[in-house]
Amino acid sequence: MYFDNYDQAGGAERNGEDVFSKPVRAGKRTYFFDVKATKGNDYYLTITESKRRTDRDGRFVYDKHKIFLYKEDFEKFTQGLEEVIQFIKANCPVDYVPRDYSNLEFEDLDG
Repeated sequence: MYFDNYDQAGGAERNGEDVFSKPVRAGKRTYFFDVKATKGNDYYLTITESKRRTDRDGRFVYDKHKIFLYKEDFEKFTQGLEEVIQFIKANCPVDYVPRDYSNLEFEDLDG
């Protein structure tokens, strides 16, 4: 089930207390791995993809996509992810070449 993760008044995230966050920069995208706590102090993971793009009027906007991953699903999620990564590495017709992101500048990673 999908729940809008931002309240309409202030734009503040209302689901869970922040416990730990790990941003991963990958070219035009940034992935955020955020550990949150429920009111009962149970942890879960949110994974957010944030991609910067230019709007029609020239302003920078961020497209964001978020999934929630709960502890009871970690094992199956990890197995499935590992399986598809191995499939891609073994079967993709284009050779994998790691990107060099060291020369890129990031203006706003939280956007």
